[in-house]
Amino acid sequence: MPKSKRDKKISLTKTSKKGLVLKQQIVEDVRNCAEKYASIFLVSVHNMRNNKLKDLRAEWKDSRYFFGKNKVIALALGKSPETEVAEGLHKLSEALRGQCGLLFTNRPKKKVLEWMESYEEADYARSGFIVDETIVLPKGPLPEFAHSIEPHLRQLGMPTALQKGVVTLIKEYKVCKKGQTLTPEQARILKLLDKPLATFKLTPLGVFSKKHGYKQLVSEDDYPKENIMDVEETAEMDDT
Repeated sequence: MPKSKRDKKISLTKTSKKGLVLKQQIVEDVRNCAEKYASIFLVSVHNMRNNKLKDLRAEWKDSRYFFGKNKVIALALGKSPETEVAEGLHKLSEALRGQCGLLFTNRPKKKVLEWMESYEEADYARSGFIVDETIVLPKGPLPEFAHSIEPHLRQLGMPTALQKGVVTLIKEYKVCKKGQTLTPEQARILKLLDKPLATFKLTPLGVFSKKHGYKQLVSEDDYPKENIMDVEETAEMDDT
């Protein structure tokens, strides 16, 4: 019986004992998934939100998402024909650049791509987000706000005052301008105004199948930049 390609030892150096154990677990999980699932999709995530990922994982219980260190995942998959855990998988490892993740699934390729094309959810933008519209508030009352929040609005930079117990803008106020990078204060104001400017969505970059190998789905010009995924936490974002 031929020896499984997954049964290989790899070296994970320069890590603490705790970090080493976590990375070894990720390596083992990735290898198990490479054997279990027929397809692996390389995806970028726009406007990353951990709560949205949890919803996706609940919806895709028959599949598996991995978002972690590219170097660790590449080691698990294999960086060369000699170390890859399945034939042609090293080409997927080479494509792990910037902020991206993997979806392991047995669902048909066409269905997965159709779902990714149609799926998106609006969410609140955070600091660092590039605004695609200008938002200006006219002078006058803001009845949607309780009077108790007025001091907080002033701290955020809004020219407000209480007039007969109603939060009121004493002059026109530009919350943000198209093309501007949001500050933490602007992001907080937009959330208080219930204006979700960001969109959480997945973009397929490539797909690997045991039958056809790895195929890139986007051109190099369309490949995501380093900051395309706004990660909320520094933890390895595996769904163990």
